[in-house]
Amino acid sequence: MSVGEMASVLGLAAEAASGWEDRILTRAVTDSRDASPGALFVCVPGARVDGHDFAASAVERGAGAVLATRPLPEVAARGVPVLVVEDAVRALGRLAAYWRDRTTAKVVCVTGTAGKTTLKETLAAILAVRGKTARTPLNHNNQIGMPCAVLDTDGDENFWVMEAGISHEGDMDELASVLRPDLALILNVGPGHTEGLGGRGVAWHKARLLAHLAPGGASLVSADYADLVAEAEATGAKPVYFSAARGDVPYSARMGEGSGSFRLELAGEGMEVETPFRGAFGAENAIAAAAAAHFLGLDADEIRRGFAAATLPPQRCARKKVGPWRVIDDTYNANPLSMRRMLEAAAAEAEAASLPLVTVLGEMGELGAESAKHHEDLGRRLGGRGGAAIFWKGGHGGEVRAGLAAHPDAFKRWTPVNGPEDFAAAWQAAGNFPDGGVLLFKGSRANRLEELLAALERACGAGEREQGRVL
Repeated sequence: MSVGEMASVLGLAAEAASGWEDRILTRAVTDSRDASPGALFVCVPGARVDGHDFAASAVERGAGAVLATRPLPEVAARGVPVLVVEDAVRALGRLAAYWRDRTTAKVVCVTGTAGKTTLKETLAAILAVRGKTARTPLNHNNQIGMPCAVLDTDGDENFWVMEAGISHEGDMDELASVLRPDLALILNVGPGHTEGLGGRGVAWHKARLLAHLAPGGASLVSADYADLVAEAEATGAKPVYFSAARGDVPYSARMGEGSGSFRLELAGEGMEVETPFRGAFGAENAIAAAAAAHFLGLDADEIRRGFAAATLPPQRCARKKVGPWRVIDDTYNANPLSMRRMLEAAAAEAEAASLPLVTVLGEMGELGAESAKHHEDLGRRLGGRGGAAIFWKGGHGGEVRAGLAAHPDAFKRWTPVNGPEDFAAAWQAAGNFPDGGVLLFKGSRANRLEELLAALERACGAGEREQGRVL
């Protein structure tokens, strides 16, 4: 996109791009360290740092233009245009929306409360079997990351798989109006970011995606969440449903014979597939990915090949051996739905292998007024699982203990820890698992549970990661 085009899209006067109209830019960045020739540097003011202070550094690294909310004469003096707008983030979204209109790719937008990044990565791997596919990197799914991912595409892809993550009212409308997907895919809903999503409920906010479909666009929605179904129907979008629990919808899944095997029904076509997923939790991800690929025209063989090629993001259900332990590293983030799913999956694996289950868990963030309730409910679930030991880091430990109180044996196995050294000492003191077992690490980002896992690895000797496998 040329600087002249950008100025026009943003409604700026012609002189804003005077002398630079034909300069071509190929990507957008918000971190000056990522700047390179052809980049548009977007100055995002933040709570800790202001992107305007790093514009000169971005230009030194080769940035070809700057998007800012105030004049930057020291940058303009270096022969680099500065496009001045009222709101740099909204302007970034407008540029991405313009670029989206120029693509002929089938655009898929993935959202959900738990597992959307894993689903996005898996679906992108499947679609790549058919043709060139772009996707949002990792979880760059907000009003900055997603437009940057859009502007980082070449424009000649067959498919885009973009992720939309929301935490405040209006977020989905802002994201979806940029992307206007040909296919909207809602994986699930549950309590998550409830602190910022107000009283309408998570399902209502997720279903807003369906209000921004491209002309002729379609939607795939899980049938397993009654509130999501109701909100999806209320949009008038006429969604197509998939399910990991029901067989009366066009797309459904049930467990196969192997640990990663599922029997899928794809609009009347049955197929067996081996996936990176395990257990009942994996059925939801498997059918969502396969349904979207099938809906976009891929056949059973392409879908199988895509699942075989899929690798999954770090800290999301990643599996490794640490000493005698089967470790499940799900330390990237946590909410009540994802916490429940991972506890169920880890407990099922431990039970199937007749191994003890140990959990290293952390506070679930951004739940607002619902925080106490959900942490106490977590305590009840933990108690019912009968884990051999429970380590806890972060706040709301009192509520978790209150939930555990109904299970005296589990209550006795509760150990709060504050950091890596504290955890290492507590682990050593426990010392009664010579044959190992199943060990789940799960918590929100603020807990940095990966540091506790690293401490365990140092104590036991780092194990080999089983790449791309999840529960």
